[in-house]
Amino acid sequence: MKIYFEAYGCTLNQGETALYVNKLLNEGNTLVSNPKEADLSIIGTCAVIKKTEDHMMARIQNLSRFGKVEVIGCLAPVKGKTMVEDNVSVIEKDRFRSFQEVIDEVSPVNAEIVSGIPINQGCTGKCNFCVSHIARGKLVSRKPEKIAGQIKILLQRGIKEIKITSLDTAAYGKDIGLRLPHLIRTITEIGDDFRLRVGMMEPKNTLEIVDDLISAYRSEKVFKFLHLPVQSGDDYVLEVMNREYTVSDFIRITGKFREAFPDSTLSTDLIIGYYAENDDSFEKTVQLIEKIRPEIINVTKFSPRELTADFEKRPKPTNILKEQDRMIADMHKEILQEKFSNLIGKTEFVLITENGKGRSMIGRDHAYRPIVIMDKTRKFEFHQVEITGFENTSLIGRIID
Repeated sequence: MKIYFEAYGCTLNQGETALYVNKLLNEGNTLVSNPKEADLSIIGTCAVIKKTEDHMMARIQNLSRFGKVEVIGCLAPVKGKTMVEDNVSVIEKDRFRSFQEVIDEVSPVNAEIVSGIPINQGCTGKCNFCVSHIARGKLVSRKPEKIAGQIKILLQRGIKEIKITSLDTAAYGKDIGLRLPHLIRTITEIGDDFRLRVGMMEPKNTLEIVDDLISAYRSEKVFKFLHLPVQSGDDYVLEVMNREYTVSDFIRITGKFREAFPDSTLSTDLIIGYYAENDDSFEKTVQLIEKIRPEIINVTKFSPRELTADFEKRPKPTNILKEQDRMIADMHKEILQEKFSNLIGKTEFVLITENGKGRSMIGRDHAYRPIVIMDKTRKFEFHQVEITGFENTSLIGRIID
């Protein structure tokens, strides 16, 4: 059988989809790059906002014109059997929550398509705006040896950038008597030369492990990269969202991380237009961004999702959203200009991770900063790179070794 696949949204969804496709390949099926040639199309869906859901539904309908479609990911449990048609079937969360059945024993025969290794399912939080914890259910963590086993196969196949991913990596192991730092050490003790990127972690669970987490991060194999979503800089808004931490908790975590790794990358997420937010709330968010100065800011406009506590709430008017979005974008640009300017002329040890536009390649330094390189090189090579400039959110460099 010929298999085609697409995966959308977070690295968890993309990683799960890729491992499921590898499961089908292990059963003797073949991968094709054109859905018109496929007997079965797999689509890993995202349901984080309504606009994304609408795009997913349209894409499912489009793929079903060519043949059978299997729907996995967050949209599958949210929409459920309402999506089932003659050519469309749904793999719901109960199957994916059983790692043993679906992805735990999968050998990644096609390592190139595996963008991340899922380490746990579900979430310990119950944020009022979020449909993901409903789609994914309660926390289920994988055994460290299963995760490490798949990573070893990726390394054997030449992959040098390893990503571990989940809705909240800091929640890992709470259900099996382990924690994330233990898993990081298990992975970094693998003998090969590679780099590890740890995926998004929620402040509530990160606060419980922050000191041990920093200790585990000291391995040279771990990118000094922390993705910690704050969503708002106002404690009242965080309480209404049911985020279960305070702004001071967030500052404590980021402060410890910056103190341990001054030359690092901090990524955070913000929700704008949330119904409980006012001008004072947004000003507190602006002040927080000025204080912590994150290198990456992901902005999402509040989108009421069915099945959530906030479904009946309404976002702020469009003109307010546009102004807030512009202000944050301007702040982000200023932060990057300052930090990137200070890197020009410095030399970084870089892992080439992907093909860029045209003849360019993209590498990542120890802080997971993207560096565009025009020199002739290949994926997963390490090089000494001199930083010569920057453009938008990427550095520009040249190989000097």
